[in-house]
Amino acid sequence: MKTIVSVIFGATLLAAAPAWSQVTVDQPWVRGTVAAQKVTGAFMTLTAAKDSRLVAVSSPVAGAVEVHEMKMVDDVMRMRQIPVLELPAGKPVALTPGGYHLMLFQLKQQLKDGDKVPLVLEVEDAAKVRSTIKVEAVVKPLNAAAHAGH
Repeated sequence: MKTIVSVIFGATLLAAAPAWSQVTVDQPWVRGTVAAQKVTGAFMTLTAAKDSRLVAVSSPVAGAVEVHEMKMVDDVMRMRQIPVLELPAGKPVALTPGGYHLMLFQLKQQLKDGDKVPLVLEVEDAAKVRSTIKVEAVVKPLNAAAHAGH
């Protein structure tokens, strides 16, 4: 499932026309949780039409959402929050288990297989114009593998 979303900030279509930002969101999904679990991950592939950056993410099901990366450092896998995720023009950026991904913290409910999780991605282009992208990510089973949904 591919979704192309263009969103405008501004009072009217004509006044805001230069603020168009186009990003393709492909196969968004969230790992399911058990009843008391308060953290999970969200995954997808983002492709920007022009150089952009993912600068913020929010969801009504979580108290906070952060962009994270996992990478090997001195033979140890490390996970850390990153302030922005670069989206080079025309190059898919995969958010996957074990790589870049979104962390949803302070979950307000259990996320069950088949549920839909709304996410709002905030993207900034090279001219510092920000736009939002609304995404509905399907919840996959707790044991979903790195290639779930592909």
